[in-house]
Amino acid sequence: MAMRGKKQAVDDGAIRALLKRYACPLPYHHVRARFMGNIATPDMNASPMKEVQRVWNDDLPEFEDRKEAEAFFAALLQGLWNGLSAHQKRSDPFKLARVKTAPASYEYLARLGKVRREEIDGFIDGLFAGQEEMDFPESAHKAVGTLGELRGLFAATEDMALNPPGPADVSTMEQTVKHLRELTRIAEVEINTIIQSCRRARQQMMETQTIERPGTLH
Repeated sequence: MAMRGKKQAVDDGAIRALLKRYACPLPYHHVRARFMGNIATPDMNASPMKEVQRVWNDDLPEFEDRKEAEAFFAALLQGLWNGLSAHQKRSDPFKLARVKTAPASYEYLARLGKVRREEIDGFIDGLFAGQEEMDFPESAHKAVGTLGELRGLFAATEDMALNPPGPADVSTMEQTVKHLRELTRIAEVEINTIIQSCRRARQQMMETQTIERPGTLH
């Protein structure tokens, strides 16, 4: 799904500043992944406006005037949302947020694990569009299950790093960082499998919908 209208370039810095200004309860990487999930959802009743409201816990910020409100929605919908919608193309797959590289440490492992956990949580939340259950194509169904397993691994790493089992071993932590990067690549593959599978499913649903021509009125 994409919003109609002129597509604007996505300015990550501007979006981060906007989320901070309006006290968004979620970090940027979470919002970004959540929007992507909602763009991919097979729920034909989902809408960008509904998802923005859900991000703010159904309690949108207060705006001083109409102009401010229009600027807010233009940035999130015509900017971020439409920018993400381009990732429905196989040639432009969705990528998880880049986590700034740092020397291997418990702090870095905790940060990396947390960001990936929150991104998967966000994507799944957006994908389910506020529903407890959702019918998915078989390939998407399997990918959702795999994402759940990956989410557990990232969460376990985060927890371990926040509660170290012992003194830091740099070589061991470097191996863990490499492992998390590989899991990140796997997560991206599964996310894009879901995006493509659900896109085809929506197209099929739209193609099978028929509209009967109304009879002649007398």
